[in-house]
Amino acid sequence: MTWVAPTYLSLADLLADAPAETWDAPSLCEKWLVRHVVAHVTMPVRLTPEQFGAEMAAAGGDFAVLSDTVAVRDAALPVDDLLAQLRSPQLHAWLPPGGGAPGALTHAVIHSLDVTIALDRPPAAPREAVIAVLDLLTAAGGTLFGVNLADVRLKATDTDWSHGAGQPIRADSGALVALLGGRALPDGRSLPRS
Repeated sequence: MTWVAPTYLSLADLLADAPAETWDAPSLCEKWLVRHVVAHVTMPVRLTPEQFGAEMAAAGGDFAVLSDTVAVRDAALPVDDLLAQLRSPQLHAWLPPGGGAPGALTHAVIHSLDVTIALDRPPAAPREAVIAVLDLLTAAGGTLFGVNLADVRLKATDTDWSHGAGQPIRADSGALVALLGGRALPDGRSLPRS
């Protein structure tokens, strides 16, 4: 959890200093702009558990539908509000249901990379946090995001981290997290789906 707040604070600083059109740039999340990603990650600041339950019921129990609905609706909030929510101690302390601290860190790191990689900016997350998420995702064998790690060797170009055996895939550690998160990189690379 010590890496969650710095990740969100760094992302807020990056976006606060960016041109206004940055908020309408595509992210690595399919169909989501930067503003949608920020609206998604800051949802715990805006929704009480009761409101979340009502949103989930309205989405028929489908979290993907809930996420899209809230992201689209709340992306229209003023940028200053979204930045304040990224900086909120409430967000920094949030634990996803069933995910605990590892889930909170994974959520913060992956979604921050959805923005920074798409914008061709340095990661917002501390390097140690990115490596920790690499370890979490590979320990799960790629199952968390439905990627197939069989016959693949992942090798970070910015640290000595590596995993697996097989066809080498070389990228910086943040790009490897994005690949393990089921994202396609701007250069078109992606991991096979399981």
